[in-house]
Amino acid sequence: MRALRWHGKEKVSVDTVPDPVLEDPRDAIVKVTSAAICGSDLHLFDGFMVGMEDGDIIGHEFMGEVMEVGRDVKRLAVGDRVVVPFTIVCGECEQCRRGNTSVCETTNRNKDLGDKAFGHSTAGLFGYTHLTGGYAGGQAEYVRVPYADVAPVKIENGFTDEQVLFLGDIFPTGWQAAAQCDIEATDTVAVWGAGPVGQFCVRSAVLLGAKQVLAIDCVPERLAMAEAGGAIPIDFTKEGVLDRLGELTRGKGPEKCIDAVGLEAHATRSIDSVYDRVKQAVMLETDRPHVLREMIYACRPAGTLSIPGVYGGLSDKIPFGALMNKGLTVKTGQTHVNRWTKDLLQRIEDGQIDPSFVVTHRVALEQAPEMYKTFRDKKDGCIKVVVKP
Repeated sequence: MRALRWHGKEKVSVDTVPDPVLEDPRDAIVKVTSAAICGSDLHLFDGFMVGMEDGDIIGHEFMGEVMEVGRDVKRLAVGDRVVVPFTIVCGECEQCRRGNTSVCETTNRNKDLGDKAFGHSTAGLFGYTHLTGGYAGGQAEYVRVPYADVAPVKIENGFTDEQVLFLGDIFPTGWQAAAQCDIEATDTVAVWGAGPVGQFCVRSAVLLGAKQVLAIDCVPERLAMAEAGGAIPIDFTKEGVLDRLGELTRGKGPEKCIDAVGLEAHATRSIDSVYDRVKQAVMLETDRPHVLREMIYACRPAGTLSIPGVYGGLSDKIPFGALMNKGLTVKTGQTHVNRWTKDLLQRIEDGQIDPSFVVTHRVALEQAPEMYKTFRDKKDGCIKVVVKP
């Protein structure tokens, strides 16, 4: 089969590799009909995530048709159409039973390595370093799906792939980010980053009833998309973020702040962002946490910080004194995808949202390497890329 493989920093290519096979009675083989390039994939492309090996198949947003099932798989059958969450879930451990599927205790087969690198590992993840299990990803023609009876979401209606594909990652990620803010009708919600996850944060906050939603970014196309979804756009290259947030909240700051950026913040005009880039370049810091710092300063006292943005290791100069004295609540973590999928699929069916709004580019698998650069560099109005293997 053909698959997109990682060969080093900024080096990915589509190669011919062996087809996946059933390795366990609980496995299924899925023929991929649509995949997507995620902002988290760029952390691999840019070389910020450790644990990658030459030849790894990447990609964790995908869906397709079940082609083969192991003898212990009862819920899925050959021919079923499924969205596969990026988290690999056993469904049986204590965390899975509590609904905390992103910290499944079973599926990360390299948990010891993950614990050493991150302090605590996640569940196993598709196509995302050997620290999260070393599983082959979904930017390929076929994928082996472990524990296939548990996480995959069956699609039993006439929706297009693009209407449901994002149930596997960015839609529930944006939704969880907003939901864990406990939004009230009087709240202002500020979202840093108007990339794909940020777009779903904006629409989720609107659906959850926020009084006003603010989107902070510098890319005109992304700000326009966020505005179309109900947000007030703030271009951080043209106005001071803290000053503008103060104007929109009577000087008090937003009650709820969402970091949809993570470790590769691209602010360039602040002293702390220059500091981060220098320390990151000499390997004295893994992350660029400009957004995290700014949220702490911006958030209204007794407010909430929600962090779906991915961080990979150590962040420096966090104003923890301000966070503590403001009494801020911090909620973060990889997404517990299956906690949200039933509700979100129903919202799609009810016409509350059509997730395909975020797609700007559709390409064949062979074009995916070039689209990594286009997406990373924010060229050609690129916000979300769907790959058709």
